[in-house]
Amino acid sequence: MSVLRPLTMLALFAAALPAFSQSKNGLHVIKTLPIGGTGGWDYVTVDAAAKKIYVSHTNRVHILSTSGDTIGSIANTNGVHGIALAKPFNKGYTSNGRANNCTVFDLKTNKPIGTVATGTNPDAIFYDDFSKKVYAFNGRSSDASVIDVATDKVVATVPLGGKPETGVSDGKGNIFVNIENTSEVAVIDAKTYKVIHRYKIEGGEEPSGLAIDVTTNRLFIGCGGSKTMVVMDATNGKSLAKFPIGDCDGVAFDPSLKQAYSSNREGNMSVIKELSADKFEFVENVPTESGARTIGIDVNTHQLYLPAASASNPFHLIVVGK
Repeated sequence: MSVLRPLTMLALFAAALPAFSQSKNGLHVIKTLPIGGTGGWDYVTVDAAAKKIYVSHTNRVHILSTSGDTIGSIANTNGVHGIALAKPFNKGYTSNGRANNCTVFDLKTNKPIGTVATGTNPDAIFYDDFSKKVYAFNGRSSDASVIDVATDKVVATVPLGGKPETGVSDGKGNIFVNIENTSEVAVIDAKTYKVIHRYKIEGGEEPSGLAIDVTTNRLFIGCGGSKTMVVMDATNGKSLAKFPIGDCDGVAFDPSLKQAYSSNREGNMSVIKELSADKFEFVENVPTESGARTIGIDVNTHQLYLPAASASNPFHLIVVGK
């Protein structure tokens, strides 16, 4: 997710994956939420409890209610990629790829309260509740900046040996991050800030999207290079299943429904069902919109949000639900 896609590139992407005429899940695009403006975008983060959506957009973050009302924005986030929410501290963090820093903001007022210098081109970012740290994954310096939320200081820089993409936590002290150019998952010990394992992704190339089921310790890895989703055992790196999807850049997981979703820039969202810890099945491709390559999930309503834009329809969010 390291490249912010301009609107002019969207015409290059055409629908390539088959789609069912009627969704097996009943999933479909139920509405779009207008945002407007031009320029690129990347991650979308949904705060289900607060009913808020945070959307990165070129040099600002748009904040909407889940009903689509505009709540506010965070400006001067140059080249923003992702948004992390450290809710126990009432703080949010944006990864500003062109500024090589993170903006810290107040979750109640949305006002910036400071910046934290990171490595080069911070991209994916998330808050780990186990360690009370924010991890910013830096695409050009190939490392992770670990930020202590209590002090807003970088307490460690973790070399990753390749270009990091999305990171997740198992909530037990292990951080998992896709390494795009080596097609691996690196595992960081959240106590020592050291890489303790490197798992090769069998059957997957150029991993970008990543989600985890913390109850079964299963990783859902969206690999844009091979257009596959690989399901991996997070405890040992064993590949358990592989499914054809599309040019995926984002993956979301619904812990209640036990379903993983990949947002494919061809204009589809692939649905993978976790039947058990060791059994999975491909359900369907749900039509979305060409270029809609990132995804956020509301785990309470089970609705999914995908940013998109076209020449005829400026920047907006696609809402997929029942």
